[in-house]
Amino acid sequence: MIATEITETTEKNWRAHGFSVFSVISVARFFLLFFLVATAHAAPLPASVAKALREAGIPPAGVGVLVQDVAMKKPLIAHRADQPMSPASTMKLVTTYAGLELLGPAYTWKTEVLTDGALAGDVLAGDLVIKGYGDPALTMEGFWSLLHDVRRLGIREIRGDIVLDNSFFPAAGGDPGAFDHEPNRPYNVLPDALLVNFKAVRFRLVPEADGVRVIADPAPARLHLVNQLQAPDEPCGDWREAVTTAIGTDGGEAVTVTVSGTYPRACGENSLYLGLFDNTGQVDALFRQLWQELGGTFQGAVRAGGAPADARLLASRESRALADVVRDINKFSNNVMARQLLLTIGREAGGDGSVEGAGQAVARALAQHDLVFPELAIENGSGLSRSERITPAHLGGLLLAAYKSPLMAEFVSSLPLAAVDGTMRKRLRDSGAAGRAHIKTGTLQGAKAIAGYVQDAKGRIMVVVCIVNHANAGAGQAAQDALLDWVYHR
Repeated sequence: MIATEITETTEKNWRAHGFSVFSVISVARFFLLFFLVATAHAAPLPASVAKALREAGIPPAGVGVLVQDVAMKKPLIAHRADQPMSPASTMKLVTTYAGLELLGPAYTWKTEVLTDGALAGDVLAGDLVIKGYGDPALTMEGFWSLLHDVRRLGIREIRGDIVLDNSFFPAAGGDPGAFDHEPNRPYNVLPDALLVNFKAVRFRLVPEADGVRVIADPAPARLHLVNQLQAPDEPCGDWREAVTTAIGTDGGEAVTVTVSGTYPRACGENSLYLGLFDNTGQVDALFRQLWQELGGTFQGAVRAGGAPADARLLASRESRALADVVRDINKFSNNVMARQLLLTIGREAGGDGSVEGAGQAVARALAQHDLVFPELAIENGSGLSRSERITPAHLGGLLLAAYKSPLMAEFVSSLPLAAVDGTMRKRLRDSGAAGRAHIKTGTLQGAKAIAGYVQDAKGRIMVVVCIVNHANAGAGQAAQDALLDWVYHR
């Protein structure tokens, strides 16, 4: 049941959001009363879902479900929907909805290049400052375009340093492998105000007559690549499971990546990504490579710092609109993009750019739309967390509010479409819900979740939330797919 006892931590958090203890208790009691009344006639879990849960070894107590027609005031199914649960990546729905409402779908980020140096002919005598404002999607192509604009000003040689200004919000710091001891996985990349190419190195796997060629991009001198891949003549299969990477260091800046395993030629060309360098090292590698390709020369250092007060603007790049970025975050469940968005929300709301301030800004933004969730816990806004919490009922309430929002089209279209794209591309292909369910997915060890919208066979739009928190959660996909199929056919 929704807690009516407000803990000391909750009291402090909600005081920070501008609510008194009395108001928090009143809100909690209101939601409790509302939920009890609304769910009095809610249906039990469908038989197909209950059967799939039994077969997966998941007890009903490990599942929270909400199903509600967007045109109705009461849920059709509300099974343990008032329990705070780990939502995995469905937490991105909270972050992206708050971002759209607070910042607007046309919001863009900028990245600037500045200098206080003097230009004599084609030589810049001084430092070149690159300042980031949190762009979640500054790709290598975008970074090249920015440097191309600088090069077109006539600057060829830079006789100074490249200074990286990350002051828009504090760097996250910490260990990127703290979550699951996989520091080089792209999903563990930490946010930075100047984040370039998702802080990842791309490894292209290109079949050739005598094997498989592996090409790293960027490929700085300190990156050593050892290719031990075998290329058998057999069907492709799941090549990602067959290719392994081992990463070693020499105690300094040099990194050795050994790629081994099997990669059938039938797989054609594919890419895998690894996070190998810290933010300064990543931008260093990219800048030197791209600047040289543009015909420029540079012998200085790449270091963190700030833009001088009298620095003048040389070039600026504007990101894609937030509505497009939200689509990437939700369709492909991009963690670092969600974290960048959360910190941006905090800064634009007048905060200091901290995660704590950003979480408070999200809570305030939701409260403006009568979405007050006392149990909501935000650690990084991506769902890649063991401490983030929300109830299925409140996640469903957010989805109901979003459907009635003027920004409904932008939000709903950002969710993966069953059997079509994103993380739902391979699911429900044989169901009537194929192409009719916009569903955000989430998976962690011990947590598996879906949340979104299904247009049923009669054309009704149904909000569906199903969160599994159990040791066998990984086996819960069949039950969740059964629920989506039931919602479509009922």
